[in-house]
Amino acid sequence: MNILFFLSPKMGLEYLHDTDTAYDALKKIKVRGYTAIPIISKTDGTYIGTVSEGDILWNIVNSDYHDVKLLDGIMVEEIINKDKYKPVKVSEDMEDLIKLIMNQNFVPVVDDRGVFMGIVTRKRVIDYLYNETINSSQKI
Repeated sequence: MNILFFLSPKMGLEYLHDTDTAYDALKKIKVRGYTAIPIISKTDGTYIGTVSEGDILWNIVNSDYHDVKLLDGIMVEEIINKDKYKPVKVSEDMEDLIKLIMNQNFVPVVDDRGVFMGIVTRKRVIDYLYNETINSSQKI
């Protein structure tokens, strides 16, 4: 099976640019009800990382902000945990996707140049596996 089968393309997704601020991220996360959102380079579209609610929260706690609007001066790229939400290349095997999706809510998908193409959600993979299991058991 090809990773593209599960892809939610960039065109239909919310994401941030590396030039957006932590305050922009907080607003978008709140409005959309997300827990994390991908960050891509505004100049070349490459995947940079993902910022989560926790990244923003820990930045607030560690910086002792008294006004959340002060986040407007901090770029999202400065606060992301680059070890979380690792991407998968579109050319990689499903096994690589499954290894990542077990520990991430979604997996960013990039092309061979690192350009962000979209995401694969854990829900989409589980739905597929569930339906395959149901269909297999009905054949018996």
